[in-house]
Amino acid sequence: MNGNGSRRIALLVEYQGTAYGGSQYQKNAPTVQGALERALGTLTGEPIRVAMAGRTDAGVHARGQVAAFPTESQRRIDVFVRGTNAHLPEDIAVHAAASVPAEFDPRRHARRRLYRYSLDLGSERPALYREVVWRVGPSLDLAAMAAAARHLEGSHDFAAFTAPSEARRRRTERVVHGTALVRRGKAASFDIEANAFLPHMVRRIMGTLVEVGRGKLTPEAFERLVREATPGEASRTAPARGLCLIKVRYESGLFDDETDEDLQPFG
Repeated sequence: MNGNGSRRIALLVEYQGTAYGGSQYQKNAPTVQGALERALGTLTGEPIRVAMAGRTDAGVHARGQVAAFPTESQRRIDVFVRGTNAHLPEDIAVHAAASVPAEFDPRRHARRRLYRYSLDLGSERPALYREVVWRVGPSLDLAAMAAAARHLEGSHDFAAFTAPSEARRRRTERVVHGTALVRRGKAASFDIEANAFLPHMVRRIMGTLVEVGRGKLTPEAFERLVREATPGEASRTAPARGLCLIKVRYESGLFDDETDEDLQPFG
């Protein structure tokens, strides 16, 4: 807090992204950022502009999105949780709040991001969880997929897993700290944690891994995609609905006490 009474607050946010055009503000679609700013504006009586840790696509969900904003409000931290939730739609919820330094940027200061992609392996389509899984059926070779996924780990050029236009305009090297593919009955989840991700990178990785699981691509061919890094070559893109931003990690340990036991860092 500085001399004029302003402060910066960080929020831990969960949302189901089905009804939104993405996490960050757009002119022609509802967004998570827009809903948060309206709720916070109502709570504080101020015009609020929120910065977010990760840009999630339309239909992508989050359990651990981090948002931050400046405010003159001197409300207690717990009031920012309860008060903001009172003004949010039911598919967005704030789970924790914390005071952070004025210079805190939830995107630039993030060290790692953990995403989880959920697959339905049942022989019949799901009803209850249809908006948060990709139904792929029971015949996937998960062992082959896990073997292929291990080639992602470490520092690589991931140009193959983003659009060629994106590969031309930005650096495409990223560090993947770990991957995990776990089956739970008729469901499976794929976790990937990295320092940062390219647009559509996780969905292209998942789409390509499913091709491996269906026997249309070998783990060795998947490794070649990683090694040769031809922009856009891994074009099979998994649906947005199965993807969830699970955790954003910071040097300060911000919100680490909110982490579930199954969300421990790789490495």
